[in-house]
Amino acid sequence: MNSIPEHLPKPGPGQEAARTAVSKKPSLWRQSLRRLLRNKLAMSGLVVVVFMFLACFLGPLFSPYADNKIQMSMMNKPPSWQHWLGTDKLGRDVLTRVLQAGRISLTVGLVSMVLSVFLGTLLGAIAGYYRGIVDQVIMRLADLLLTIPGLPLLFIAGALLSEWKVPTDYRMYIVMIMLSLVNWPGLARMIRGQMLSLREREFMQAAVVLGLRDRRKLIHHLLPNLVPLIIVIATLNIGGAILSESVLSFFGLGVMPPTPTWGNMIDAANNLIDFQQHPWLWIPPGLSIFATVIAINLFGDGLRDVLDPKTNR
Repeated sequence: MNSIPEHLPKPGPGQEAARTAVSKKPSLWRQSLRRLLRNKLAMSGLVVVVFMFLACFLGPLFSPYADNKIQMSMMNKPPSWQHWLGTDKLGRDVLTRVLQAGRISLTVGLVSMVLSVFLGTLLGAIAGYYRGIVDQVIMRLADLLLTIPGLPLLFIAGALLSEWKVPTDYRMYIVMIMLSLVNWPGLARMIRGQMLSLREREFMQAAVVLGLRDRRKLIHHLLPNLVPLIIVIATLNIGGAILSESVLSFFGLGVMPPTPTWGNMIDAANNLIDFQQHPWLWIPPGLSIFATVIAINLFGDGLRDVLDPKTNR
Protein backbone atom coordinates (compact mmCIF):
# COMPACT_ATOMS: atom_id res chain seq x y z
CA MET A 1 0.00 0.00 0.00
CA ASN A 2 2.97 2.33 0.58
CA SER A 3 4.58 1.67 -2.79
CA ILE A 4 5.01 4.59 -5.21
CA PRO A 5 2.74 4.48 -8.32
CA GLU A 6 4.53 3.64 -11.56
CA HIS A 7 3.50 6.88 -13.33
CA LEU A 8 5.24 9.01 -10.61
CA PRO A 9 9.03 9.50 -10.63
CA LYS A 10 10.82 7.64 -7.89
CA PRO A 11 12.82 9.75 -5.43
CA GLY A 12 16.54 9.73 -5.91
CA PRO A 13 19.08 8.67 -3.32
CA GLY A 14 19.67 12.29 -2.23
CA GLN A 15 15.99 12.88 -1.62
CA GLU A 16 15.71 9.66 0.37
CA ALA A 17 18.69 10.66 2.51
CA ALA A 18 17.24 14.13 3.12
CA ARG A 19 13.88 12.66 4.08
CA THR A 20 15.55 10.23 6.48
CA ALA A 21 17.60 13.03 8.07
CA VAL A 22 14.50 15.15 8.59
CA SER A 23 12.61 12.26 10.15
CA LYS A 24 15.49 11.55 12.55
CA LYS A 25 15.96 15.18 13.59
CA PRO A 26 15.23 15.53 17.33
CA SER A 27 12.39 17.74 18.52
CA LEU A 28 12.95 21.30 19.66
CA TRP A 29 12.47 20.40 23.34
CA ARG A 30 14.97 17.55 23.04
CA GLN A 31 17.51 19.86 21.42
CA SER A 32 16.96 22.40 24.21
CA LEU A 33 17.45 19.70 26.84
CA ARG A 34 20.73 18.64 25.25
CA ARG A 35 22.00 22.22 25.20
CA LEU A 36 20.95 22.66 28.82
CA LEU A 37 22.78 19.50 29.87
CA ARG A 38 25.95 20.87 28.26
CA ASN A 39 25.70 24.07 30.32
CA LYS A 40 27.84 23.23 33.36
CA LEU A 41 26.87 26.31 35.38
CA ALA A 42 23.16 25.71 34.87
CA MET A 43 23.44 22.04 35.80
CA SER A 44 25.51 22.91 38.87
CA GLY A 45 22.78 25.30 39.95
CA LEU A 46 20.13 22.63 39.39
CA VAL A 47 22.09 20.14 41.52
CA VAL A 48 22.32 22.66 44.38
CA VAL A 49 18.61 23.50 44.15
CA VAL A 50 17.59 19.82 44.17
CA PHE A 51 19.93 19.17 47.10
CA MET A 52 18.45 22.06 49.09
CA PHE A 53 14.89 20.89 48.46
CA LEU A 54 15.68 17.30 49.43
CA ALA A 55 17.68 18.32 52.50
CA CYS A 56 15.06 20.78 53.78
CA PHE A 57 12.02 18.59 53.19
CA LEU A 58 13.50 15.20 54.09
CA GLY A 59 16.35 16.07 56.47
CA PRO A 60 14.25 16.99 59.54
CA LEU A 61 12.46 13.64 59.30
CA PHE A 62 15.72 11.91 60.30
CA SER A 63 16.83 14.42 62.94
CA PRO A 64 16.47 13.53 66.65
CA TYR A 65 16.03 17.25 67.39
CA ALA A 66 13.03 17.86 65.13
CA ASP A 67 10.74 18.52 68.11
CA ASN A 68 12.73 21.73 68.89
CA LYS A 69 12.77 20.94 72.57
CA ILE A 70 14.17 23.77 74.69
CA GLN A 71 17.30 22.78 76.65
CA MET A 72 18.71 25.69 78.63
CA SER A 73 21.77 23.65 79.61
CA MET A 74 22.73 23.43 75.91
CA MET A 75 22.22 27.06 74.97
CA ASN A 76 24.73 28.68 72.58
CA LYS A 77 26.97 25.62 72.32
CA PRO A 78 29.51 25.66 69.48
CA PRO A 79 29.46 23.00 66.74
CA SER A 80 30.25 19.50 67.95
CA TRP A 81 29.72 15.89 66.96
CA GLN A 82 26.37 15.95 68.73
CA HIS A 83 25.24 19.24 67.17
CA TRP A 84 27.02 19.73 63.85
CA LEU A 85 26.13 23.44 63.62
CA GLY A 86 25.87 24.14 67.33
CA THR A 87 22.81 25.22 69.29
CA ASP A 88 20.88 28.48 69.58
CA LYS A 89 19.84 30.62 72.57
CA LEU A 90 17.23 28.06 73.63
CA GLY A 91 19.45 25.00 73.22
CA ARG A 92 17.85 23.90 69.94
CA ASP A 93 19.89 22.25 67.20
CA VAL A 94 20.82 24.87 64.60
CA LEU A 95 21.16 22.41 61.70
CA THR A 96 17.64 21.09 62.25
CA ARG A 97 16.32 24.64 62.55
CA VAL A 98 18.03 25.66 59.31
CA LEU A 99 16.45 22.73 57.45
CA GLN A 100 13.02 23.44 58.94
CA ALA A 101 13.40 27.12 58.07
CA GLY A 102 14.33 26.11 54.53
CA ARG A 103 11.00 24.31 54.22
CA ILE A 104 9.14 27.55 54.93
CA SER A 105 11.37 29.80 52.81
CA LEU A 106 11.34 27.47 49.81
CA THR A 107 7.60 26.90 50.11
CA VAL A 108 6.91 30.63 50.27
CA GLY A 109 9.13 31.24 47.24
CA LEU A 110 7.60 28.41 45.22
CA VAL A 111 3.95 29.14 45.99
CA SER A 112 4.30 32.90 45.52
CA MET A 113 6.00 32.24 42.17
CA VAL A 114 3.13 30.00 41.04
CA LEU A 115 0.55 32.61 42.06
CA SER A 116 2.39 35.49 40.40
CA VAL A 117 3.01 33.53 37.19
CA PHE A 118 -0.63 32.44 37.01
CA LEU A 119 -1.91 35.96 37.63
CA GLY A 120 0.60 37.65 35.33
CA THR A 121 0.10 35.15 32.51
CA LEU A 122 -3.69 35.33 32.75
CA LEU A 123 -3.93 39.12 32.83
CA GLY A 124 -1.15 39.63 30.28
CA ALA A 125 -2.73 37.17 27.84
CA ILE A 126 -6.17 38.76 28.22
CA ALA A 127 -4.76 42.26 27.74
CA GLY A 128 -2.71 41.30 24.68
CA TYR A 129 -5.44 39.27 23.03
CA TYR A 130 -8.52 41.44 23.54
CA ARG A 131 -6.76 44.85 23.63
CA GLY A 132 -9.05 47.88 23.79
CA ILE A 133 -10.51 48.91 27.13
CA VAL A 134 -9.52 45.61 28.76
CA ASP A 135 -5.89 46.19 27.82
CA GLN A 136 -5.99 49.76 29.10
CA VAL A 137 -7.43 48.83 32.49
CA ILE A 138 -5.02 45.92 33.13
CA MET A 139 -1.91 47.75 31.91
CA ARG A 140 -2.68 50.94 33.82
CA LEU A 141 -3.05 48.88 37.00
CA ALA A 142 0.26 47.15 36.22
CA ASP A 143 1.94 50.51 35.56
CA LEU A 144 0.64 51.83 38.87
CA LEU A 145 2.14 48.90 40.77
CA LEU A 146 5.41 49.15 38.84
CA THR A 147 5.84 52.81 39.79
CA ILE A 148 5.87 51.82 43.48
CA PRO A 149 9.12 50.12 44.60
CA GLY A 150 8.33 46.55 45.58
CA LEU A 151 10.32 46.33 48.80
CA PRO A 152 8.88 49.46 50.47
CA LEU A 153 5.41 48.27 49.47
CA LEU A 154 6.09 44.94 51.15
CA PHE A 155 7.39 46.75 54.24
CA ILE A 156 4.15 48.74 54.49
CA ALA A 157 2.04 45.61 54.08
CA GLY A 158 4.14 43.76 56.67
CA ALA A 159 3.82 46.63 59.13
CA LEU A 160 0.05 46.56 58.68
CA LEU A 161 0.03 42.85 59.47
CA SER A 162 1.91 43.52 62.70
CA GLU A 163 -0.39 46.42 63.58
CA TRP A 164 -3.48 44.29 63.00
CA LYS A 165 -1.90 41.47 65.08
CA VAL A 166 -2.41 38.82 62.43
CA PRO A 167 -1.80 35.35 63.97
CA THR A 168 1.59 33.81 63.23
CA ASP A 169 0.05 30.71 61.68
CA TYR A 170 -1.58 32.79 58.93
CA ARG A 171 1.25 35.23 58.20
CA MET A 172 3.07 32.77 55.95
CA TYR A 173 0.08 32.52 53.62
CA ILE A 174 -0.44 36.27 53.60
CA VAL A 175 3.24 36.79 52.73
CA MET A 176 2.81 34.45 49.74
CA ILE A 177 -0.11 36.54 48.48
CA MET A 178 1.79 39.78 49.09
CA LEU A 179 4.80 38.60 47.07
CA SER A 180 2.60 37.39 44.20
CA LEU A 181 0.73 40.72 44.04
CA VAL A 182 4.02 42.61 43.83
CA ASN A 183 5.62 40.38 41.17
CA TRP A 184 2.83 39.89 38.61
CA PRO A 185 2.92 43.30 36.76
CA GLY A 186 6.33 42.77 35.14
CA LEU A 187 5.39 39.32 33.89
CA ALA A 188 2.03 40.59 32.62
CA ARG A 189 3.73 43.25 30.49
CA MET A 190 6.09 40.72 28.93
CA ILE A 191 3.27 38.27 28.23
CA ARG A 192 1.21 41.06 26.69
CA GLY A 193 4.07 42.06 24.38
CA GLN A 194 4.56 38.48 23.21
CA MET A 195 0.81 38.07 22.74
CA LEU A 196 0.61 41.16 20.54
CA SER A 197 3.42 39.76 18.40
CA LEU A 198 1.88 36.30 18.13
CA ARG A 199 -1.49 37.72 17.06
CA GLU A 200 0.03 38.85 13.76
CA ARG A 201 1.57 35.48 12.86
CA GLU A 202 0.29 33.40 9.95
CA PHE A 203 -1.01 30.56 12.10
CA MET A 204 -3.23 32.98 14.03
CA GLN A 205 -4.58 34.44 10.79
CA ALA A 206 -5.40 30.90 9.69
CA ALA A 207 -7.17 30.31 13.03
CA VAL A 208 -9.28 33.43 12.43
CA VAL A 209 -10.20 32.25 8.93
CA LEU A 210 -11.24 28.86 10.31
CA GLY A 211 -13.52 30.60 12.82
CA LEU A 212 -12.00 29.04 15.96
CA ARG A 213 -13.28 30.18 19.34
CA ASP A 214 -11.22 32.57 21.45
CA ARG A 215 -10.70 29.94 24.14
CA ARG A 216 -9.22 27.49 21.63
CA LYS A 217 -6.99 30.16 20.12
CA LEU A 218 -5.63 31.07 23.54
CA ILE A 219 -5.21 27.59 24.99
CA HIS A 220 -4.16 25.61 21.91
CA HIS A 221 -2.29 28.17 19.79
CA LEU A 222 -1.08 31.18 21.78
CA LEU A 223 -0.23 29.92 25.28
CA PRO A 224 1.94 26.98 24.05
CA ASN A 225 4.16 29.53 22.30
CA LEU A 226 4.57 31.40 25.60
CA VAL A 227 5.67 28.34 27.60
CA PRO A 228 9.47 28.92 27.18
CA LEU A 229 9.16 32.52 28.36
CA ILE A 230 6.95 31.52 31.30
CA ILE A 231 9.36 28.76 32.38
CA VAL A 232 12.35 31.13 32.40
CA ILE A 233 10.55 33.90 34.29
CA ALA A 234 9.05 31.45 36.78
CA THR A 235 12.46 29.97 37.57
CA LEU A 236 14.06 33.36 38.14
CA ASN A 237 11.11 34.58 40.23
CA ILE A 238 11.62 31.83 42.81
CA GLY A 239 14.98 33.27 43.84
CA GLY A 240 13.56 36.79 44.08
CA ALA A 241 10.63 35.60 46.19
CA ILE A 242 12.93 33.73 48.60
CA LEU A 243 15.12 36.81 48.96
CA SER A 244 12.13 39.10 49.51
CA GLU A 245 10.65 36.79 52.15
CA SER A 246 14.01 36.61 53.93
CA VAL A 247 14.29 40.40 53.99
CA LEU A 248 10.77 40.77 55.36
CA SER A 249 11.35 38.14 58.04
CA PHE A 250 14.71 39.69 58.96
CA PHE A 251 12.99 43.00 59.70
CA GLY A 252 10.24 41.26 61.65
CA LEU A 253 7.56 41.99 59.03
CA GLY A 254 7.23 38.57 57.42
CA VAL A 255 6.90 35.11 58.92
CA MET A 256 7.28 35.43 62.68
CA PRO A 257 8.77 33.03 65.27
CA PRO A 258 8.24 30.35 66.43
CA THR A 259 7.80 29.45 62.74
CA PRO A 260 11.43 29.39 61.53
CA THR A 261 12.62 30.94 58.28
CA TRP A 262 16.11 31.78 57.13
CA GLY A 263 15.34 35.48 57.50
CA ASN A 264 14.08 35.43 61.09
CA MET A 265 16.93 33.08 62.11
CA ILE A 266 19.39 35.77 61.04
CA ASP A 267 17.27 38.39 62.79
CA ALA A 268 17.47 36.38 66.04
CA ALA A 269 21.27 36.75 65.96
CA ASN A 270 21.58 40.38 64.90
CA ASN A 271 23.31 41.72 68.03
CA LEU A 272 27.04 42.37 68.31
CA ILE A 273 27.70 39.55 70.80
CA ASP A 274 26.15 36.90 68.57
CA PHE A 275 27.85 38.38 65.52
CA GLN A 276 31.29 38.13 67.08
CA GLN A 277 31.06 35.14 69.45
CA HIS A 278 28.29 32.95 68.00
CA PRO A 279 28.78 32.95 64.21
CA TRP A 280 27.10 29.52 63.89
CA LEU A 281 23.78 31.24 64.61
CA TRP A 282 23.75 33.47 61.52
CA ILE A 283 26.25 32.02 59.02
CA PRO A 284 24.30 28.79 58.16
CA PRO A 285 20.99 30.52 57.31
CA GLY A 286 22.86 33.27 55.47
CA LEU A 287 24.81 30.77 53.40
CA SER A 288 21.59 28.86 52.71
CA ILE A 289 19.94 31.98 51.28
CA PHE A 290 23.04 32.84 49.27
CA ALA A 291 23.55 29.35 47.83
CA THR A 292 19.88 28.80 46.99
CA VAL A 293 19.32 32.14 45.29
CA ILE A 294 22.58 31.97 43.31
CA ALA A 295 21.85 28.38 42.23
CA ILE A 296 18.33 29.26 41.09
CA ASN A 297 19.62 32.26 39.13
CA LEU A 298 22.33 30.17 37.45
CA PHE A 299 19.78 27.58 36.42
CA GLY A 300 17.37 30.29 35.25
CA ASP A 301 20.08 31.93 33.15
CA GLY A 302 20.84 28.57 31.58
CA LEU A 303 17.17 28.06 30.75
CA ARG A 304 17.01 31.54 29.22
CA ASP A 305 20.04 30.85 27.04
CA VAL A 306 18.44 27.63 25.82
CA LEU A 307 14.79 28.62 25.42
CA ASP A 308 15.03 32.28 24.36
CA PRO A 309 15.61 32.40 20.57
CA LYS A 310 16.76 36.04 20.79
CA THR A 311 19.71 35.18 23.03
CA ASN A 312 23.13 35.00 21.40
CA ARG A 313 24.53 31.59 22.21
